[in-house]
Amino acid sequence: MNLTLKIWRQKDSSSKGQMVDYKVTEISEHMSFLEMIDVLNEGLVAKGEEPVAFDHDCREGICGMCSMYINGEAHGPDRGVTTCQLHMRMFKDGDTITIEPFRAAAFPVIKDLVVDRSAFDRIQHAGGYISVNTSGNTQDANSIPISKQAADTAMDAATCIGCGACVATCKNSSAMLFVGAKVSQYALLPQGQVEAADRVKNMVAQMDLEGFGNCTNTGACEVECPKGISLDNIARMNRELMKASI
Repeated sequence: MNLTLKIWRQKDSSSKGQMVDYKVTEISEHMSFLEMIDVLNEGLVAKGEEPVAFDHDCREGICGMCSMYINGEAHGPDRGVTTCQLHMRMFKDGDTITIEPFRAAAFPVIKDLVVDRSAFDRIQHAGGYISVNTSGNTQDANSIPISKQAADTAMDAATCIGCGACVATCKNSSAMLFVGAKVSQYALLPQGQVEAADRVKNMVAQMDLEGFGNCTNTGACEVECPKGISLDNIARMNRELMKASI
């Protein structure tokens, strides 16, 4: 495939950015999207030009590092995949592909397609932990009775990889799906009950402090989420917050 790429280039967080056009040729439909960007960068380096900076790590849809806004969609046109799992078979020969970083006030651009998502880390630091008895008389996890429904629902929430697609696709740049998932994975299990009230209050307060918007129930976050995190987690977070507040 021969493609035209319109890519956001920005030297650093304080510089003004712009869209720059590039041509790539002989792209295989079996390549991943990031492999296609690798081909582009190899060509740029060969010509003595600055390669396009972008986040990546595992390239297996697990780490949540890759974060590109492709043709107006977080992680591109496929569903249930991260950018690294998006394959070029989703595009056609001659296509023009627009590639931008995730856009949100709480996700400032560092360089090109790389954004600072440390706001998510600070939200988790605000309350994402549990008290565990480490005195030598620790209760074995397998001895704590947990219903299968609660365990399955907690596991579904815990599959959130913190990529930020929910924020990028939300018209309000809301992080409530992310925070809801992190609150839910603890709230549903007995190990998370000790700090339940403080956790939800602290994490929501930190979310607001970071400058994320509020949820208006559009549902775009669930659609674009590569792990299919349910809106039910936002409702659960709101219930936990209300319970903790009274």
